[in-house]
Amino acid sequence: MSIPPPPGPQGQYPQGPYAPQWGHPLAPYPRLPAPVSGLAVAAFVLGVLCFLPAVGLVLGLVALARIRRRGERGKGFAVAGCVLSSVGLALWTLTLSTGAAGDFWDGFRDAARGGGTAYSLEKGQCFTTPSGSLQGVTYDVDEVPCAREHDGEVFASFDLPDGAYPGDGEVTRAADDRCYALQDAYAMDRWALPTDVDVYYLTPTAASWRTGDREITCLFGNTDERGTLTGSLRNDGARFDADQHTYLLAEGYLNRAMDEVPAAEAVEDDLAGYRTWAGQVSEALRGEVAMLDGHEWPAGAERPVAALTDDLRSAQEEWGLAAKAADLDAYYEHYGKGYDLVVADSTVTARKALGLAITPPDYEGGEGGGDDPGVEV
Repeated sequence: MSIPPPPGPQGQYPQGPYAPQWGHPLAPYPRLPAPVSGLAVAAFVLGVLCFLPAVGLVLGLVALARIRRRGERGKGFAVAGCVLSSVGLALWTLTLSTGAAGDFWDGFRDAARGGGTAYSLEKGQCFTTPSGSLQGVTYDVDEVPCAREHDGEVFASFDLPDGAYPGDGEVTRAADDRCYALQDAYAMDRWALPTDVDVYYLTPTAASWRTGDREITCLFGNTDERGTLTGSLRNDGARFDADQHTYLLAEGYLNRAMDEVPAAEAVEDDLAGYRTWAGQVSEALRGEVAMLDGHEWPAGAERPVAALTDDLRSAQEEWGLAAKAADLDAYYEHYGKGYDLVVADSTVTARKALGLAITPPDYEGGEGGGDDPGVEV
């Protein structure tokens, strides 16, 4: 079945297969001027923008040759493109030779300080994320006053060394090692931290590393994936008197040693690792006792601190024996005694006498209360 042609003006069908289309009468084509060279225009645009000047110069030279050969227009565009691209190429060469290009990423990050990116976070700032979570990959963040509900509070940052991207595992290990160690400079009294708060961090990704990103940002967040914080967690050395400051410095030995608990959840899975850790705790307790003994305490705190020191000496011995344990039973025996002495009531009594927080942290929770404290940017 054939399809009939469209109807004519009075509903009639025009005759023949070559009837003209309505509204478009047949006429000879007008004579057009020579076309403008697209290469010349492109060379001019690249020259004006100083973008890819080497490409702009090549396009300009090619355009000049084609204009002569084909009779195209646009010679002025091509010449201007060559001149501007030559100037741009010289400027790029000078920039690279003086190292100014290496400052690009720093300039970008400085500009981002006023925006809502992860790179705008600085020590002491609190922020929220669009997802309300500190897991996975994030870019947009909104700085908010710490008095309001927020997802995280930045307490430190540091840069990784230049070179090839070390891999996700190495970046995470660096963040673990440094962030847990740096928290005490910002929140000196860990007992003053809420029990549902832990350390998290923002790390570079392989993609951001290629653009020059080397920064790891350390922050406090809620261990509940959807939990929030309210109020600043900052309690650095300037907020304590001399006696409190000395006590917290001494206690820092133990805190940092406790952070080094092996990754294996069960001692039987890594007895050697746990023995090494017990030795670290023993040495940390030795340092804490030495500092506590070397300070002259006020009358109201002298006896409580002395009682604490006695417990810590005993704990130091037990942890030392755990480090030398020949088997699991021996390890658990000495570890249990040493741990009980570390969390004994004498610590609470000494802290109370010094006017410090008296809610102990959860040492048994180990390092990194969240499943994955890493957030990539």
